[in-house]
Amino acid sequence: MVTPIEYSKEQIWEFLSEIPDPEIPVITIEELGVLRNVDIIDNRVIVTITPTYTGCPAMKMFEDDIIKTLHQKGIKNIEINMVFSPAWTTDWMSEEAREKLRKFGISPPIKGTADKGVLFANGPKNVPCPNCGSTNTNLKSQFGSTACKALYTCNDCLEPFDYFKCI
Repeated sequence: MVTPIEYSKEQIWEFLSEIPDPEIPVITIEELGVLRNVDIIDNRVIVTITPTYTGCPAMKMFEDDIIKTLHQKGIKNIEINMVFSPAWTTDWMSEEAREKLRKFGISPPIKGTADKGVLFANGPKNVPCPNCGSTNTNLKSQFGSTACKALYTCNDCLEPFDYFKCI
């Protein structure tokens, strides 16, 4: 017999909203915009997530962390629904997440930008240094510490930093 779910959708969302991104632990899957929906249907919790990038290695960990978190709350009947449309965009990141990235030393994606140049040979214009705020920065590599970030250096404070690429 399946144990009835004792929590509301809102309570379950709250539990899941605390799960950190495994690659950038200062932000959560909710702040990142990966957590899309929670439903309770026929005594089953259905969690909908959207991957940030195709092949993102963190997605398996997101799924494992969701299941672990819900198991700790006594919820065993769980379905993870991975949706690819609409495609995730950095515009889904919360303002709080962007500020946390900056304080962590990662330049957040430029919100609402049409400049996707960092995905190709040239970088986006005026990427601010998260350390000193200068926009006198230089793209060093299209890939930083992870595939979703590019490596920059600041020409003023001389510090290297990651820029979270826009999508």
